[in-house]
Amino acid sequence: MSEMKNLAKQTAIYGISNILGKFLNWCLVPLYTYILESSAEYGTVTNLYAWTALLLVILTYGMETGFFRFANKEGEDAIRVYSNTIICIATTSILFALLALLFAQPLANLLGYADHSEYISYISVIVAIDAFCCIPFAFLRYQNKSFKFAILKLLNILVTITLNLFFLLGCPYLMEHAPATVEWFYNPNYGVGYVFVANLIASLFCMLTLLPEITKAKFQFDKALLKQMLNYSLPLLLLGIAGIMNQTADKIVFPYLIDDPIVARSELGIYGACFKVAMVMMVFTQAFRYAYEPYVFAQNKNGDKKKEYADAMKFFIIFSLLIFLGMMFYLDILKFIIKSDYWAGLRVIPIVLMSYIFQGIFFNLSIWYKLVDKTKYGAYLSFLGMFITFFVNIAFVPTFSYMASAAASFCCYFIIMLISYLLGQKYYPIHYDLKSIGIYFIVAMALFGISQLVADQHMLIKYGVNTLLLLAYIVFVIKRDLPLHAIPVIGKFAKKQRE
Repeated sequence: MSEMKNLAKQTAIYGISNILGKFLNWCLVPLYTYILESSAEYGTVTNLYAWTALLLVILTYGMETGFFRFANKEGEDAIRVYSNTIICIATTSILFALLALLFAQPLANLLGYADHSEYISYISVIVAIDAFCCIPFAFLRYQNKSFKFAILKLLNILVTITLNLFFLLGCPYLMEHAPATVEWFYNPNYGVGYVFVANLIASLFCMLTLLPEITKAKFQFDKALLKQMLNYSLPLLLLGIAGIMNQTADKIVFPYLIDDPIVARSELGIYGACFKVAMVMMVFTQAFRYAYEPYVFAQNKNGDKKKEYADAMKFFIIFSLLIFLGMMFYLDILKFIIKSDYWAGLRVIPIVLMSYIFQGIFFNLSIWYKLVDKTKYGAYLSFLGMFITFFVNIAFVPTFSYMASAAASFCCYFIIMLISYLLGQKYYPIHYDLKSIGIYFIVAMALFGISQLVADQHMLIKYGVNTLLLLAYIVFVIKRDLPLHAIPVIGKFAKKQRE
């Protein structure tokens, strides 16, 4: 029982820190869209951070998972495994950073940043540091130091936000009112470059906070052990690349698909900002998985596990559709998160929200190939999704711009979700409540359709109708599948009222 309590505690800490971290990072979106000079500058941020996500997967090449596998392997010394892992990642990260710095100008020319090769230098060093830091963070998790892990992660994000505020708001203010304090290092025309400077300083700070964990490595190199670890980890690299490309490929290839580079970057900035607004769905669906799934599982701990998986899926979809309706009904308020220059891209939000729902369903469905040891199907599906993403973007972005990118994400996750479901029913059949799921989708889409009929009405009429529609969905859920007495915390009050 104590082990279960400890597991629950650690899960809560990791979950809350993960969700809070994503939310804090999301808070930078308003800052960038309101402060950066143009949507083209935010397009630069969107493009280069998409490359950062891909490079981080490549530079860790599955060794984080490999570390956990071998550190927990019977007969292996965890410190020896940690030492080999950190030496390996440190070596490849340093080599990558040096090569990128050496060829920064050619790379900048290739990526469309010929006038700012230093952006490539910044990003290269940031990725190298972050890849290296993944291993000390993994070591903290191995030691069950979940609280320290969460604190350091959040501290790094807070430093990043603080530095962004300093460079983008504080320095311009000081330049106007007390120029002597900042003019020796601050260039008011550098703009988006300070986003990368802030991130670089924050990454260096993060590495310094991890020094106590880094120094625990004995730095003893074991060639035979490293060979085993690489044989295990490198195949995971391909799966990792496919997975991250499903999320970032559109932002990477977009600048190459529109002839005018300025227009391309501007359009990408609009798309990237609106995509970030829709990321509220991801934050809330992750919160649901951390908070409600354990509750659903606990209700059926003596029953068939497949029933638990089916229940978790149904409630995931119920709450995802609730978030979809909430965001779409009040989008005219949420849109002020970003500057009005970006509002032209708001039409992608319903498409992106549905993409996130399909992505969440796909991840929930992945339980089947993990349980029957057919993880190769996970790789197949990820590569299929990557192919769809590339194909739709390359074929349609030149004509339909970022609407095609949003459609690519939608098609990618819808198709791999559908195929995963069909394969799952063959190898590990779970009787999902398709009837209820279908009804919820129909009801949600019908309510969304009704809301569009009053979209052009006076604000009070529109929000009044939308609020009633949202309440109608909530009442429908409560009546059909979620009686008040069954809801954690709220249930206690409901029971008292019945008594």
